[in-house]
Amino acid sequence: MPLYRLKVSNLRNLGSVQLNPAPSLNFIYGANGSGKTSLLEAIYLSATGRSFRSSKLKPVVSFQSSSFVIYSEVSINDSDFKIGLERGEKGVSTTRVNGRNLTSAAQLASLLPVQLLDAHSFDLIEGPPKSRRGFLDWLVFHVKPTFLPLWKAYRTALKQRNSLLRRDRIDPFELDPWELELCNSAAAIDSLRADCFGKLKLIFNDVIHDFLPLEGIEITYYRGWEPKSSLKTVLNAGKDRDQKLGYTWYGAHKAEIKIKINGLAADQALSRGQQKLLICALKISIGRAFTELMGQQCLYLVDDLPAELDKSNQKRLAKWLMDINAQVFVTAVEQESLLAAWAGTENTGISMFHVEHGVVKQSFE
Repeated sequence: MPLYRLKVSNLRNLGSVQLNPAPSLNFIYGANGSGKTSLLEAIYLSATGRSFRSSKLKPVVSFQSSSFVIYSEVSINDSDFKIGLERGEKGVSTTRVNGRNLTSAAQLASLLPVQLLDAHSFDLIEGPPKSRRGFLDWLVFHVKPTFLPLWKAYRTALKQRNSLLRRDRIDPFELDPWELELCNSAAAIDSLRADCFGKLKLIFNDVIHDFLPLEGIEITYYRGWEPKSSLKTVLNAGKDRDQKLGYTWYGAHKAEIKIKINGLAADQALSRGQQKLLICALKISIGRAFTELMGQQCLYLVDDLPAELDKSNQKRLAKWLMDINAQVFVTAVEQESLLAAWAGTENTGISMFHVEHGVVKQSFE
């Protein structure tokens, strides 16, 4: 199983917490403000090095402390990893795996693939293109080892081109090499993304009709520039516009997944509840794609399961999570709603965590 031990100290209202999660289902229940979401946040931090609730460190650290510490043990493809992470208000930032310091967040993220379902997941439908681009790139990053270096090369070339565009006069001898790097990297990135999207779309078409039996749902991949033109041609045609703007309008940094229902954008065509079902289908689809491509479990964090999902759809989500053999951490105010959602599903045991005023008590079902 991916995560089998977790220790947390001084994260938000959590004092000192130690968990031994179950391999499949982990239910976390308690009153609002008790610390349920903070537990999910600790797992997410351990997997990615960042919080999904705040870009600032101060609110994450307990007011009684100057730093928080998270320690986790995970098993990936029969290899065990011990992950230690400390963040402090005075510049303390340490991440270690098996006792060795990591130099980048990407090294950490590659160990423990995690998908999050929470209130911010609506950005997949209502948010800017970068939300949907990041969603696809999560899969590309995990299954295509060449993606990250290509993306770094692309970002460097893009930064250099944008800098040159802001000059009064552009020297072609300076610009041409960076445009060549930009175009070559973009083409390679597009190929990787298109390959992963093909797998994702195939699975999504199977999953979506179980969640949202609506006709006319379609997802398409937009690579960031016109499909029938090379990026070099597009850059040349738009150079005057880009120079006036001071940045590059088209390219791989503009890619996204477009979601439409009978030609209308999903946020315009669907109710809030229908959007939540669509998000569930997307999240299940990408986890299933990862598992089929990598032969490895994906970890799911589901914050506030009952929110905008009726009981039948809670059970539907639970069934899909079990079908893809995911390790799941799911929160709710009431224990009964969690048990009801998974009633009748086959599982290998449930760990139950009751959170009250930052104190976590664990039991097994």
